[in-house]
Amino acid sequence: MALGEFDLIRKYFTRPTQAARTAVLGIGDDCALLQPTPGLQWAVSCDMLVEGRHFLATVPPERLGHKALAVNLSDLAACGAKPVAFTLALALPRVDEAFLAGFARGMFALADAQHIELVGGDTTAGPLNLCITVFGEVPPGQALRRDGARAGDALWVSHAIGGGIGDARLALEVFRGQVGLGADDFEAVRRAMEWPQPRVALGLGLRGLASAAIDLSDGLVGDLGHVLRRSGVGASIQVDTLPLSPVLARQSRALQLECALAGGDDYELLFSAPPSAEAGVLAAAAAAGVAVRRIGRIEAAAGLRLLDAAGAELALAVQGFDHFSG
Repeated sequence: MALGEFDLIRKYFTRPTQAARTAVLGIGDDCALLQPTPGLQWAVSCDMLVEGRHFLATVPPERLGHKALAVNLSDLAACGAKPVAFTLALALPRVDEAFLAGFARGMFALADAQHIELVGGDTTAGPLNLCITVFGEVPPGQALRRDGARAGDALWVSHAIGGGIGDARLALEVFRGQVGLGADDFEAVRRAMEWPQPRVALGLGLRGLASAAIDLSDGLVGDLGHVLRRSGVGASIQVDTLPLSPVLARQSRALQLECALAGGDDYELLFSAPPSAEAGVLAAAAAAGVAVRRIGRIEAAAGLRLLDAAGAELALAVQGFDHFSG
């Protein structure tokens, strides 16, 4: 007999009460009750993943569960907030227990690694749609925001040690049949696309150092544009300093730049910081176990300038992902 809604929730999303429970009241009532830590502010973010728009039907359910939570934790990381709890709203075209088991396994593995608790949500029948809301905490005045970049700040981007940005877009081009890769190279970039790592520890370490921050979900150029508009500044990027993985570095220069500048789905942190903070930024990255690369600078003149190694401006037409266009 097929599982009903509440049987589904009990079997896959209700876990034994833990001693260090976050919620005063969690799953099983009309509302969850959370007790804020005295003196801290809530940081709240919500992201939706829709099949065919944000992920492919071929993604393994365990990876999808991981990614659904990871992209939300990435928003907390960009705010410099410590994750506390999350909710899940899930629409399913049918009850598929193999899918649910894998999805829950991937999601809870990341939740356990971040010491956070699922405290509620909703399930319904419909096209496959995943919506997670995350709750985090941050001291007043210490949240990383988009509106703090100042002329003269250095522009940095995080990346995996030995890796880079743009691999998720390269994987998408393989799925689209536009690029051919060997099996090992494809699996490397596919993992970047389907198993992103939220830079929570780095975000916490950048409090008091970064002047502005954002996570890379819609592409470096598009996401940087949000920071520049909110801060009322411009920027220049030295494109030859962009961190690239060995797989992307073997592709044509045009494809490298398209993937790294406009790719999206990287979930790395893009942030600005005054030059005096460089040693602190490098120390924060080392402590978090990730790499950071200085790729440009914030400037007073509006607009974004893409420069080559000689400092000449490049005429490149790149833009970030938009949920209501191509």
